[in-house]
Amino acid sequence: MQELGWLAAAAGFAVSMSATPGPNNAMVAASAANFGLRRSVPHMLGVSLGFPLMLVLVALGAAEALHRSPGFQAGLRWGGAAWMLWLAWALATAPPDMAERPTAARPMRLWQAALFQWVNPKAWIIATGAVATYTGTSAGVLLDALVLAAIFAPVAFLSLLGWAVLGRGVARMLKPAALVWFNRVMALLLVASLVPLLLG
Repeated sequence: MQELGWLAAAAGFAVSMSATPGPNNAMVAASAANFGLRRSVPHMLGVSLGFPLMLVLVALGAAEALHRSPGFQAGLRWGGAAWMLWLAWALATAPPDMAERPTAARPMRLWQAALFQWVNPKAWIIATGAVATYTGTSAGVLLDALVLAAIFAPVAFLSLLGWAVLGRGVARMLKPAALVWFNRVMALLLVASLVPLLLG
């Protein structure tokens, strides 16, 4: 069983990694700004469930398996980069009233947000860092990873909720033209997050 000090350190790591800017937070803030909090909940749940699952799989050897398959790893990297650039472009060019247009973009679905973690550079950094730092206790790697996942799930959701509230609050204060610029700033954050993915 994990010691209290281990749990406190892991929780602190989860909070610091989940609350800081990154692709998930930028996309959720933009989603809430454009579609509202309620319609963005599936996106938040997808991240909050998808990342802990990814963390457990990384602990069980997913990262090592990817390193042994450089072709697949390169495909994942460049395919993920292309998808993120497309998302950034869609966000940067979105009209301010897209939530009211029946044929316009829609919030990310739960399964899409969960799958997005596998091409999210920040998610990879956090998952590999957490596994390297917080697994390998006497409890065993699997139990360590499951406890880490149980810590990250609520922390991620609450962090995303905070970003969603921020995004929605900003949208209520901004005029439509200013909301377009907010979307563009979020798109730039998304593009900036590609740097470690492409250079790694």
